[in-house]
Order: sequence, then structure tokens, then C-alpha cells
Amino acid sequence: MGILNVTPDSFSDGGRHAGVEAALAHARRMIGEGAGIIDIGGESTRPGAEDVPAGEEIARTRPVVEALRAEWDGCLSIDTMKAEVAAAALAAGADIVNDVSGLTADPAMAGLCAESGCGVVVMHMQGDPRTMQLAPHYEDVVGEVRGFFAERLDALTAAGIDPETLCFDPGIGFGKTVDHNLALLRALPDLAPHDRPLLLGVSRKSFIGRVLGSTDLADRTWPTVAITAWAREAGVRIHRVHDVRPNAEALRMTEAILGAG
Repeated sequence: MGILNVTPDSFSDGGRHAGVEAALAHARRMIGEGAGIIDIGGESTRPGAEDVPAGEEIARTRPVVEALRAEWDGCLSIDTMKAEVAAAALAAGADIVNDVSGLTADPAMAGLCAESGCGVVVMHMQGDPRTMQLAPHYEDVVGEVRGFFAERLDALTAAGIDPETLCFDPGIGFGKTVDHNLALLRALPDLAPHDRPLLLGVSRKSFIGRVLGSTDLADRTWPTVAITAWAREAGVRIHRVHDVRPNAEALRMTEAILGAG
């Protein structure tokens, strides 16, 4: 899953791909490097990020979804917590709703996803982007994330969503300390409810820099690749990344070793 931020303020590439032509050029590059899904986001969810009005988020994302859908038949994902934004993207040709709130922020989201039959990414986040990194606390981070996934599976299935359309993301860096993130990475094989697939997003995240003792974003590229290979061995099926080629090559190599290629 290649990350396509069409925002002015995302943590690692804010403003670089804003506008349809710049976004399309980057999407084409990621597809050429092996991305099977393009995840389009119009609102930053970095720590401390402010809310973006739905109309502005739609204005940023819908033209990109429409233009990419017109030239590519791969999977398109809309990264949003708002049902209004998701509905506009689905109408424009998106296939997946990637909701960092786990479909808890907008009460209309579950019904929309059930009606559309789209793919759904259910992510765990403690708090919201404005506050999530102020003081993350868990008694048992692995147990609490696992419990959240089980509750969401039951609730979303009861709301009419086909469980076969669901995958789950532990939300690395979303209301977690370095130790919380590492504990979740160790527990990847045991997190998903009822053997549903896991999605993992660790690309360029700050916990990598803290482990390495570096504030340089460039230093996070190869550790991301290392985590991708580790996560594939642990059973993760979807890997959300900025740098597609090295991560795709790591996946191919890991799968060759596993005999899963």
C-alpha cells in the first residue's frame, strides 16, 4: 500500500504531492515500483494535527481518486475518519476505506461501509491526533488492542459489514510509546481477530528515530524495510509505506524464503 498524502502538513511529505498532477505523478511512480494499493489522504493524522473540514478534505482527495481511477484498475483507498469524505471517494471510484479511528469517529461510517461493500481498514488509536501522544498509557497494550479488534469485529459485523471485507491495523505510533509499539510488533501473529488480515503502517515513524537516536527522516527508510520483512514473516499481509520499491523487494525476498511467493 503506497501512501499518497495530498495534504500541506503531513509529517514527512506535507505539500509535496498536493494537486492532481503532482499526486498522479507520485502514484504512477509507486505503482511502477510495485504498489498494489494507493492510499489517498487529505487530512494529516500526525501528532498534534488539527481537524480539516470535510469539504476541504473532499476537494483535496476526490479529484485525485477520479483521475487515478480513470487510468488504473488497481485498488484505491481513502484515508479518512469522515463518512462524507469516504462517500465522495467511493463514488469517485475508491475501493477501500482506511479509518484511523476504527470506525468510531463518525457514526455514519459503519452504515456507509456496509451499504457499499467496500474494503475496510480498522485501526486502533488511543485518543485523537491532537492528543494521542501527550501521555499514552495502557495496563496491557497487546491485550487492549486485541480486545478493541474483537469488539470492533462484533460491532461492525452487527452493523451489516461483511467480515470478509475487514482488515485490522494496530496503529503503530497512534497513542503509543516506543515500548508500546515494540510490544505490538512482537505480538503481531496474535493480534488479528478470527484470522482476519493485518495491515501495518510503520513507515518513517518517529519511534524508529527514537530507537536509532536520530531525528533525520532519511535514517528511517531502511529500518522501515527491516520491519516490513519482519512483519511479513509474522503474517502481516498489507504494508503501508512511503518508499515502495525497497519494501516490495524485501517482501519478495521474504516470501521466497517462506515459500509463499
